[in-house]
Amino acid sequence: MLQHLSIQNYATVQSLRVDFRAGMSALTGETGAGKSIIVGALGLALGDRADRTVVRSGARKTEIAAEFDVSNNDAASVWMEDNQLQGDGADCCLIRRVIGGDGRSRAFVNDSSVTLSNLQQLGVLLVDIVSQQEHQSLLQRHTQLSLLDDYCVERTLLEEMRSLHGQWLANQHEIARLRGDEDEGGVQLLTYQLDELLELAVEDGETQTLEQEHRRLSGAEQALAALAGSVQDISDNEQFNALSALRRALHLLGDLQGDSGRIANAMELLESACIQIDEAAADLRGAADEFPIDPKRLSQVDERLGKLHEMARKHKVRPAELARLTRSLQERLQDIHGREEELERLEGEDSNLRGRYAKVAGRVGKQRRAGASRLSREIKQHIARLDMGNAGMEIRFESLAPDAVHSGGLERVEFFVNTNPGQDPGPLSKIASGGELSRISLAIRVVTARTSQTPCLVFDEVDVGIGGGVAARVGALLHTLGESAQILCVTHQPQVASKAHRQYSVSKTSDGASAQTSIRELKEEERAQEVARMLAGAKFSDASLAHARQMLAANQDSC
Repeated sequence: MLQHLSIQNYATVQSLRVDFRAGMSALTGETGAGKSIIVGALGLALGDRADRTVVRSGARKTEIAAEFDVSNNDAASVWMEDNQLQGDGADCCLIRRVIGGDGRSRAFVNDSSVTLSNLQQLGVLLVDIVSQQEHQSLLQRHTQLSLLDDYCVERTLLEEMRSLHGQWLANQHEIARLRGDEDEGGVQLLTYQLDELLELAVEDGETQTLEQEHRRLSGAEQALAALAGSVQDISDNEQFNALSALRRALHLLGDLQGDSGRIANAMELLESACIQIDEAAADLRGAADEFPIDPKRLSQVDERLGKLHEMARKHKVRPAELARLTRSLQERLQDIHGREEELERLEGEDSNLRGRYAKVAGRVGKQRRAGASRLSREIKQHIARLDMGNAGMEIRFESLAPDAVHSGGLERVEFFVNTNPGQDPGPLSKIASGGELSRISLAIRVVTARTSQTPCLVFDEVDVGIGGGVAARVGALLHTLGESAQILCVTHQPQVASKAHRQYSVSKTSDGASAQTSIRELKEEERAQEVARMLAGAKFSDASLAHARQMLAANQDSC
């Protein structure tokens, strides 16, 4: 139920706050006073599109707040819980919509920011605004289906059907994901690449080891030449070598060693050098024996390194990464094979879910078809009370494919009417005129009010084009509707306003520079004066006032 509506800087409203209660409330006032502006502001709070033109001239932004009591609105409470938007009070839902001067808007539910789409989802669970505009929700087939379901289908059965549809949809998404991860061609390519790598049998660190061996083998001849040349220079050259030169020097100095201590010391050093050079020559000869030349092995290492580099270029990695790549491809293929097993399981689950869905949806369809005839009869009876005795009403079904899985079941539903004798029934959205649609809509709302999940209905001038006794009957029906739902009715008809449980006057004042719309609840005598104005105009007579009092008194007696 809508409890409070606050409007700041919207159109001709500078600042306005109004409290609403249960039952039927009539909003009345002079033409152009701003009654529909208030309905429009409520529509914005519930997610209608907005632009900067709604911002009051001279203001920076428009702000609208609507507070609802959702203690008896299970659908809205569940939606807020699912979206983690509960407020401090479990039964309170506070919606705020802010539209800036640049046309950008922000929306909040219980002070948490929400998208416009989320706001619209919640809005349809809180309020249904009924008007003569083309976007009237009753013209939409999903609304008609929802009204029929609320009227005659077990709620637990509907919830089970929707749950099975959700499970099936999630299963389908998972199947599509697994199928899309690797197509058949991709699996074949991975298998081919892995077979090549496994045949190559690369080991961790192999490339580094081979490169070191290749450097040693390819430099063996050069190393042997260096070793041989070094041995020749220090000991093996027949013509001249370092060792023979040292020995010759020792021989020449041998006769002089007693003449000088320094010479003796030098000779000791030369003798030590001869020993060291002789040992060095022996070590170099031994090192040469450790550098065997192996052209065959060098060729093998060359060939292996060539294969490794070629494979690395093919996969755009470094040769040292080939072993890791092999393991990675093995893991990917194992994962793919595991997904194939999961796909088989999911496809089996798909068949199971389809079967279960078909059974539940079939039961829903039977209840719909059985309830449709009862609903049509009741609606037709109420339409006749609104001076449309020749109108016909039926609910038609369009069966979907037997193996289809839809959130709404295995059939589409549409309300068909004919408003004149001999006229073929047609869709409600195309057959009824504005005035006829208002009365048919009202009849449908009255019949379905007992089961509808929308607790607040706003009728925006739906009584245009009717008057007299029909207007009185419309008022009586709205009053009846107000016994089971909150009704806000914008009306110019005194017969309708007099049937309301309470009445609000909407007025507009101007200081010459700007206009200001305001609203207030009327007391008993103020209400009589407002109904008198609606009967006879601004300058109503005492007779009109007396008539208004009689209408209000009759309403209290009959309602």
